[in-house]
Amino acid sequence: MATKKRLLLFITLATVLAWILFFMIPLLGLTYGSGLSILILMAAMFAPAISNILTRLMTKEGFQNMYLRPHFKGHKRAYLLIYFVPTILLLLSAVVYFLLNPGSFDPQLTVLKELSASKGIGFSAQQLLLISILQVLLIGPVINLIPTMGEELGWRGYLLPKLRECYSDRVALVLTGVIWGLWHTPVIVMGHNYGVNYFGYPWLGILAMIVFCVVLGVVEGFVSIRLESAIPAAMIHSAVNAGAGLPLSMVKAGYNPLMGPAITGVIGGLPFMILAILLLYKIGKKRNVNEVRPHD
Repeated sequence: MATKKRLLLFITLATVLAWILFFMIPLLGLTYGSGLSILILMAAMFAPAISNILTRLMTKEGFQNMYLRPHFKGHKRAYLLIYFVPTILLLLSAVVYFLLNPGSFDPQLTVLKELSASKGIGFSAQQLLLISILQVLLIGPVINLIPTMGEELGWRGYLLPKLRECYSDRVALVLTGVIWGLWHTPVIVMGHNYGVNYFGYPWLGILAMIVFCVVLGVVEGFVSIRLESAIPAAMIHSAVNAGAGLPLSMVKAGYNPLMGPAITGVIGGLPFMILAILLLYKIGKKRNVNEVRPHD
């Protein structure tokens, strides 16, 4: 009963704190995606971590089991995979999308060509694409680590462990993703990831975001459970945030954002979906709620 009360309090705090910030964007008359709105969104990313702390203070739970230790020892190979595999999957996702939708591929890389011309960068579109891929591959998992830790200390550092006390690992992973996806509802309505001009706006966008968060949440949650840390989840989240826009630089205008090419789309996210299904199967065979043990 105490765990369920803490869960309810955490979810309420994480939602209220973030949604207050989200709704500041239209209330201040800001254009979604503008400079100030981006700062507001970054601030909202810390709402789950703050809610973790507030819940512990308000319920006198204490600050053990924070999932803050990286546990590098004995897990170097795991961290090597965590560092590079998400970017490889991002690139594979783009390949899969364009193989299934060859007419959507823009061989001229018009978006990057126009960017190069407008900014006077001095690189060709192909060079810009290669540089972008290398940047995501080499620094993607760490470049956004601080803001993504703001989310992951809440979702994978508090919500998931608490749900595991009440449900099986499979159910806990899926529920974490559903809650995470619903948390994004206001910004999806504003146009986050999918814009506002697609069929079924905004309900299909909200649904697509829930599916995406369940998929990514299973991947992040799996490594968090195995390494008993929120840090690897934040690294994956960072890489995804850094590289999610790569396929958009290769697509022709008129694409359906609910389908792809970004991994937030149904087709664009296929490689991640397959991985999430495999991990759900694997964790169901290896761990269960009764095996949860203390960690730092």
